[in-house]
Amino acid sequence: MSEQRRHDDVLAMGRLGVDVYPLQQGPLEDVDTFGKFLGGSAANVAVAAAKYGHRTALVSRVGDDPFGRYLLRELDRLGVDPREVRTDPDYPTPVTFCEIFPPDDFPLYFYRKPHAPDLQIAEAELDLDAVREAGILWFTLTGLSEEPSRAAHHAALAARHGRRHTIFDLDYRPMFWAEPAEASAQAARALEQVTVAVGNRDECEVAVGETEPDRAADALLERGVELAIVKQGPKGVLAKTREERVEVPPHFVEVVNGLGSGDAFGGALCHGLLQGWELERILRFANVAGAIVATRLECSTAMPDAAEVEAVLAKGA
Repeated sequence: MSEQRRHDDVLAMGRLGVDVYPLQQGPLEDVDTFGKFLGGSAANVAVAAAKYGHRTALVSRVGDDPFGRYLLRELDRLGVDPREVRTDPDYPTPVTFCEIFPPDDFPLYFYRKPHAPDLQIAEAELDLDAVREAGILWFTLTGLSEEPSRAAHHAALAARHGRRHTIFDLDYRPMFWAEPAEASAQAARALEQVTVAVGNRDECEVAVGETEPDRAADALLERGVELAIVKQGPKGVLAKTREERVEVPPHFVEVVNGLGSGDAFGGALCHGLLQGWELERILRFANVAGAIVATRLECSTAMPDAAEVEAVLAKGA
């Protein structure tokens, strides 16, 4: 790692692509106009963390095409260091479309065939010094779905050797896996090397075979994590350590597009951990951040800053 560059507060690994979101609600066949945005869960989390003033970077790949050039430019504009985003010579930049049926139906259509550049991250290209020294390493289950990305992720985890804070977003997308059992096996291996795991009830079922929130959190702790976070949708969020159990209610809003909420929660979680906040404060802050993004169409450019979240909390969220 260059001696001139300060370490990253947050280093994310994983999915990066273009979100093409309809500017009208309803089925795509009836939509006339669309907006183009930076997308991908790992990229969105990096953008969210940068919005709080943290030094962030992303390890990923884009295609050698106009969409790839757009993403590199947009990462830089949104405060995420793109130095570890390579240009892939073989595969085009992925595009994701969504349909908008508020309040809770937002189908996604991924165009990532035959392979996505962000799953071509190579172990030999990793800056392992940056991986080791980052305040937070954030990665997702999707990054373990295919080689060579899988080997690169495990090399990064081995380099960190369980250092705080190594955060595993359980982010299970069934279309990226041949069968759930394969995802479960990869999740089990990764859980041995992380300190924080976060996911919803369905994702916890894939990772540890439990959907009941307390049992899921306990199962994650038994795998060795220090902090287990289970998102329960309209029932709020549960978090457990070996000494503490915290549950906070959701912050209800009128939903426009719920797809970015989880990534906003993730960026806010990173912020709270880096600030050293108590667990309950972290969860309340992250809940509100996710709710704010749910009221907006886009994901990456919808991320709030700390002042906006605190203003909502001050009103009694």
